[in-house]
Amino acid sequence: MASRQVIQQQNRVEEGVPGVNKQKNMAAERKNRRALGDIGNMVTIRDVNGKPLPQVSRPVTRSFCAQLLANAQAAAAAENSKCLAVNANVVDGAQAQPAKKPQKRAAAKPKPEEIIVISPDSNEDKPKAKAKAKAGEMSLKKRSLTLTSTLSARSKAACGPKVDIDAADANNHLAVVEYIDEIYQFYKSAEHEGMVGDYMDSQPEINAKMRAILVDWLVQVHSKFDLSPETLYLTINLVDRYLAWKKTERKELQLVGLGAMLIASKYEEIWAPEVNDLVFISDRTYSCGDILAMEKKILGQLEWSLTVPTPYVFLARFIKASMTDAKVENMVYLLGELAMMNYSTAIRYSPSLIAASAVYAARCALSIAPAWNETLRQHTGFSEEQLMECAKMLATFHSMLLDGNMRGIYRKYQGSDREAVALLPPANSLLLP
Repeated sequence: MASRQVIQQQNRVEEGVPGVNKQKNMAAERKNRRALGDIGNMVTIRDVNGKPLPQVSRPVTRSFCAQLLANAQAAAAAENSKCLAVNANVVDGAQAQPAKKPQKRAAAKPKPEEIIVISPDSNEDKPKAKAKAKAGEMSLKKRSLTLTSTLSARSKAACGPKVDIDAADANNHLAVVEYIDEIYQFYKSAEHEGMVGDYMDSQPEINAKMRAILVDWLVQVHSKFDLSPETLYLTINLVDRYLAWKKTERKELQLVGLGAMLIASKYEEIWAPEVNDLVFISDRTYSCGDILAMEKKILGQLEWSLTVPTPYVFLARFIKASMTDAKVENMVYLLGELAMMNYSTAIRYSPSLIAASAVYAARCALSIAPAWNETLRQHTGFSEEQLMECAKMLATFHSMLLDGNMRGIYRKYQGSDREAVALLPPANSLLLP
């Protein structure tokens, strides 16, 4: 301690000489290395009772700290290598000796295969898992063969292969071949929304014959303006739906037809007829204001619900499934319009049933055998027995085409542009009792 005091005094005296001070300090440190062990212990620390506490040595040299750090790293590496050696090196049932000296390789990361232990399937090899999954899939397929798939396969084998009626339109994007089946499934599910019940009892001034006269006149107007078939069928649908909810006077019945045709034309046509044209075609019975007011009343009564499946959408599909010539097509449209003109069929049967019955009656009238085949049954969803009642009614209407004063449909289909199908006789097989 005396030597330390002497050195400190000398340092105070020689502070003003930089070179001498630095050299003497270095010499003093070399001679008194043991004094490093006393750093921080110059003050005696006592407890509560006054007794001196044991001194603590605090070596803080860089080499000693580095040695401590190296020893800690070596101990950690040795512990890690020991665990790896215990798990991996087992010879004849005895544990292998731990590594003598830890190296950097001992601290290397283990392989991914050794650390993936999360999934319970990690003990199985991937080929085994794939083979197991494939075996389970094959077992499911084997079980499914015993259920509805077996019945479907037997029915297909008994009925023969299904004919693809859309093969010719595979490259026609407007035909939407990819969605056509789903579209008609939706039509079948929604066709009853546009139907109405028997409403003639609620109309005091209108009867079924007046309605037939109106439809016959609308057919002639439709031909005069050269409108699309969708417009005619939607017009008749709007008339029936409006009359089912609104009592109408006899003098306004034709006005209802004009308003419905104006709405349907705006909905279906690219160039709808002008209101002045409708005024002229009605022999100026109604004014432009009357037609526009009726249009507004119909839209308000129907709440602007104009998108409904009419018989025409089913007629177009079922004619395609029939795979016949233009004569059969025109005969089908003739019978379809006769069905819409007569109140008993238009109200009683669904649009899809009317369309299927028109195809069946047309094939019978033109002696096409068989009158009903498996392709038609698959696409229409009706059997021959289900169509018989409606088809007989259509054949009866066909036989009465020239009776009375309603000959608008007859004039429409008697020309060569429509194969003169109105001049052909009806199906006698359907007229027999």
